[in-house]
Amino acid sequence: MIRSTPSPPESKTSSESADLPGDSYKPRIHKAKITSHKPSTMFVIAPGIGTETLLAHACESLASASVMASDFAGFLEGSQRNTMLGIQQVVMLAELAVNRALDNVDPQD
Repeated sequence: MIRSTPSPPESKTSSESADLPGDSYKPRIHKAKITSHKPSTMFVIAPGIGTETLLAHACESLASASVMASDFAGFLEGSQRNTMLGIQQVVMLAELAVNRALDNVDPQD
């Protein structure tokens, strides 16, 4: 008995195959609504403060945040500890960047 060979399925076009789950990832673009936002004036930095002073305070704030994150990581275990140490490292890198900017503004040679 002779069996008939079925025709292969038609190949899908690229637009059809992109719609299948798992074939490829196409990020969806969400358009954010632009709203006018007036920041609160509750905490305002005085306009006359110089760049060097602002950088010095930013550096001190980042150093404090780094110490707090490191201390807090001591109370955690596992992946939560690793996450906190990662956050601490990002804060430390920001502190280094602010220190370099401060050195560029006022070299202490």
